[in-house]
Amino acid sequence: MSWFSTLFARKPQSAKSNAPIFFSNTLTGTKDLFSPLRAGTVLMYSCGPTVYSKQHIGNLKAPLFADLVARVLAQAGYRVKRVINITDVGHLQSNGDEGEDKMEVGAKREGLHASDIAERYALMFIEDIQAIGLDTNDIKFPRATDYIEEQIAMVKSLEERGYTYRTHDGIYFDTSKFPSYGKLGHVQPTHSREEALAGIGRRITENKEKRQAADFALWKFSPHGTKREQEWPSPWGVGFPGWHIECSAMAKALLGSEIDIHTGGIDHIPVHHNNEIAQSEVANGKPLARFWMHEAFVNVADEKISKSLGNDVYLSDIIDRGFHPLSLRYFFLQAHYRTSMSFTWDALEASNEALTRLWKLCAKVREETKGPSRPSDTSRRMIAILREDLATPQALALLWETVKDEDMERSEQLAVIEAAEAVLGLSLLEGRPPVTEPIPEHIQALVEEREQARLARDFGKADALRIHIEGSGYHVEDGPSGAIVTRR
Repeated sequence: MSWFSTLFARKPQSAKSNAPIFFSNTLTGTKDLFSPLRAGTVLMYSCGPTVYSKQHIGNLKAPLFADLVARVLAQAGYRVKRVINITDVGHLQSNGDEGEDKMEVGAKREGLHASDIAERYALMFIEDIQAIGLDTNDIKFPRATDYIEEQIAMVKSLEERGYTYRTHDGIYFDTSKFPSYGKLGHVQPTHSREEALAGIGRRITENKEKRQAADFALWKFSPHGTKREQEWPSPWGVGFPGWHIECSAMAKALLGSEIDIHTGGIDHIPVHHNNEIAQSEVANGKPLARFWMHEAFVNVADEKISKSLGNDVYLSDIIDRGFHPLSLRYFFLQAHYRTSMSFTWDALEASNEALTRLWKLCAKVREETKGPSRPSDTSRRMIAILREDLATPQALALLWETVKDEDMERSEQLAVIEAAEAVLGLSLLEGRPPVTEPIPEHIQALVEEREQARLARDFGKADALRIHIEGSGYHVEDGPSGAIVTRR
């Protein structure tokens, strides 16, 4: 049994509570009482990664946040149908539809086909989120390239309704015909465009044929005289879907025309999610989602973690330093999901030590409990805290207070631990899960030697070292932040 399946081998008991669920809703700007569209079932879509490279820890905070939402709902007795999309085409270098496709850039960088790097990095992403406590068995991970027909059909629907126009490089959505554009987060269209164009670089030229600055691409044409690795025929010409249309099309195909909750990062609000709302409402004739929920950034030295800034940290880095992957989950839980966080190795070390101590205290409670757990006001307060917009810092505080209370009945303590574990997902009922074995030092040394050979352009030596590494049972690949080593 793998270490992440061990993590889910024992499920916490269901906790009962009449506490209402409140979520901060970006659409209304208020904290709203949650109720689903359909009794007993919640439909939930989360924006996932663009798989042109490995995902850093900042990219892992969004699926963890969505996992907390789903866990709160499941604890309350709802059946949660979840989708996390995998973007494997169409996400250009800027959110404003300019620049090269990130998947094509990644393919050139690594000398592989775009579909190959997409599958590689999609699997790495899923393995990473499993490592930080997500049970992915009930989550669908659709690839954008598997829903090209659905995206073309939605663009045709928008065209038939008179909301599109053509430029030299693609088919665009006319935002002037959607008066409420920007209603998510009360974003002005001009500001939306500024956000989309921020940091795209001088070499990228904006399409001057756009009627409004906020208009966005639904279908992009393949550049004249070139053949992309990923392109498809369409009623408008050979090309590929815009980044925004994939989420609307896949959400509709997998969950229906209207869903309960849509999650993502705060960076999705100005452009991507407002674009989703516009195209979905026009095509479907109803709101895309009733609740829009967004998590804040993870920073390093007061800057958002970003590959372009070179301050990216990966889960593999955390494991290689001897920290348990769930220590990252504990680190994230210490701040509310709508509060930005500053990552440091010292802070992660403190989280790892705290989690290790918490495992020991919870184990002591389990060992000393005679009979089943017994709900109390404290366990019900734990549930209420977590249903109050995922107040994880307060939940952790109550958990620590509980496990350190020598006067509380052990059966009552266990009920609190069960209520906390159902949402926090820290393996409090099983103890410390085993971690995959780290890459051996002699393999790491060979990888470093190969990297030095590559930098010196001694490709013969680099190839020989790669063969040696692979002969030892490991696979090495060249990523944007250096070599990535995995067990074969």
